Amino acid sequence: MDFPWIKAAIVGIVAGFLSGLLGIGGGVIKVPGLVLFVGLNQYAAAATSVATNVTSSAAALSTMAGNSNPSWPTAALVFVGAAVGAWAGARWMHRVPEHLLAGTFAVVVGVAAIRMWF
Repeated sequence: MDFPWIKAAIVGIVAGFLSGLLGIGGGVIKVPGLVLFVGLNQYAAAATSVATNVTSSAAALSTMAGNSNPSWPTAALVFVGAAVGAWAGARWMHRVPEHLLAGTFAVVVGVAAIRMWF
């Protein structure tokens, strides 16, 4: 079976665009896109999403830093917390059944969407 290169590129473009436009991490788009359109399992999709975060974030920051005035002290604190949390989450990920991981992802995204809407 051939790898769906075009679908993977489209997931990246959509995730990158929305990441830059809305300030989201992109994983909200990348993980479901990689599972539903590219055919990766939940574990591989999460790992692939994380592997692309640095470059997509750097690309957005290169434009935003001059125009949007990021709060650098807040960014530094979030960076430290996110690094520790990401390390711990990656260590635990394979201990969680795939269906529970996917369900938790869906609930977190749903709750965040509802909270932001209202």
